Amino acid sequence: MRGHKIAFCDTNILIYGHDAGAGAKHTVAARLLRELIIQDRCRLSPQVLQEFYVNVTRKIARPMTEDEAAVAVSKYAHWATAATDARDVQSAIVLARQRRMSLWDALIVVSALKCDADVLWTEDLQHGASFGSLQVRNPFVDESLARAGESGPA
Repeated sequence: MRGHKIAFCDTNILIYGHDAGAGAKHTVAARLLRELIIQDRCRLSPQVLQEFYVNVTRKIARPMTEDEAAVAVSKYAHWATAATDARDVQSAIVLARQRRMSLWDALIVVSALKCDADVLWTEDLQHGASFGSLQVRNPFVDESLARAGESGPA
């Protein structure tokens, strides 16, 4: 992870980073987010912020209040540099069809590419896959992060 310049985080990383009930995934995601935030290398899209808000207020075992989730969204908002436009949606449609993936995942990839990320942290795509210069990493199978998560919170 330290060799990457810009990292794009998918929604699931943010959710696990805030969901203390997610066990080891919470530990790993929270550690990854802390490191990316400290190094100011995290990038997101408005799609990620929208999905995060909905999921942490409705779909986790111990949902955040709407106020807590709004504060978290505000905390991450300045990293949402990859605004999606109509051309991005069209590119995502092409990518989704070529790579046989969901449109939502393709939009994440397009957004990550748009902000010049060289790593996409997600559990939704195949670990090690690449999209041009963008490399997909799953922090829950990435050996260095998984080992860090086993030792407990930082």
